[in-house]
Amino acid sequence: MRASLLLAVLALGGCTAGGNGFFDRLFGRARPVAPSGPVHYVVGAPYQALGVWRYPREQFQGTETGLASLVGDHGARTTDDEAFDQTAMAAAHPTLQLPALALVTNLETGRQVVVRVNDRGPVPPTRLIALTRRAAELIGAKDGTQVRVRVLDNESRQLAAELQGDAGKLAVATAPTAGVKTESLAPPPGVGQGHARFAASAPAVVQAPPAAAASAIPRRLPEQVTQAPPQPGSLYVVAGTFGRLEYADLQRRRLGDLGARTVISQDGPRERSYRVEIGPLDGVANADATLGRVLGAGVSDARIVVQ
Repeated sequence: MRASLLLAVLALGGCTAGGNGFFDRLFGRARPVAPSGPVHYVVGAPYQALGVWRYPREQFQGTETGLASLVGDHGARTTDDEAFDQTAMAAAHPTLQLPALALVTNLETGRQVVVRVNDRGPVPPTRLIALTRRAAELIGAKDGTQVRVRVLDNESRQLAAELQGDAGKLAVATAPTAGVKTESLAPPPGVGQGHARFAASAPAVVQAPPAAAASAIPRRLPEQVTQAPPQPGSLYVVAGTFGRLEYADLQRRRLGDLGARTVISQDGPRERSYRVEIGPLDGVANADATLGRVLGAGVSDARIVVQ
C-alpha cells in the first residue's frame, strides 16, 4: 500500500475500534488506561538489553524482516510518554525514532496493519518488533511470527516535525531578485537542444500560495487491516554486511563452525556488498539458538531475517 493512501486511511479517526472492551474479554474486567499527555520526540542514547547494545537513530525509510513478539504489560507510559494501551494499534522497536509509523505485515498470512511505534523494545534480541495484543490479534501474529516492517516515510517525518516544531530547522534567506540580469547559455556538450529549455527573459517572480497543512495523524490509529499475498520464507541469521570481501571473510571464518557463508549483494551498478549469513535454519527455536551463539561470539549486530 502506498504511503499516501495509508495517510488517508489514518485520517479516518471515526474508524477507531477496540477500546477497553479488549481487556474485558482478556481479564474479565475493564482495565483503566492512563490519560494521554504531551508526547516527546525520542531518539535516545545507546543502551544495553540482555547483554546486547542497541543504537537508536532516525530512520524514516527502510524495510526489515524478522520475527515478531508481543508487548508485555509494564508501566502506565510508553517511552515517548504516551499512555500505554494493549488495545491500541501500537508497537515497540529497539532503535527507531519515537513516535514513528510503520506498516507491519504478517508474512505467513499476508495480513497487514499500520502501527504507531511509541515504545522501546522488544527486549529479546531475537525479535524485530513487539506488537500490542490488539495489533497482533488483527494480523494473526504471535511470538515468533514472520513479519516485515516498513517505516512510512512521509507520515513518520510529519510526526517528527509536529513534535519538534521549528527546532533544528535552518534559516535560509531568499535570493534577491531585483537588479539581476539573465543570459541564455548554450547547452553543455553532448546535450541535445531538445532536452534543454531556456527562458528568453527573466521570469516573473510569483508568490506561491502556502501549502495546505497536512492532516493531523491521530494519536490512536484506526483498526484497518489489509490483505497482501502471503510470503513466508526461510530464517537466516545475518552476522554483518561489509563493503570489502576480506572483512566479510574474517567474519565468516570466525563463525565457520556454525556454517556461515559469504553472499555477494549487488545493490547498484557500482556498489557491491558482502553479507555473512547462516541458514536456512529449521524453525524459530533453531534460529533463536543460532543467533544466541553468534551474539555470544561477539557479533552484537547479528539479527534474524526472513528470506
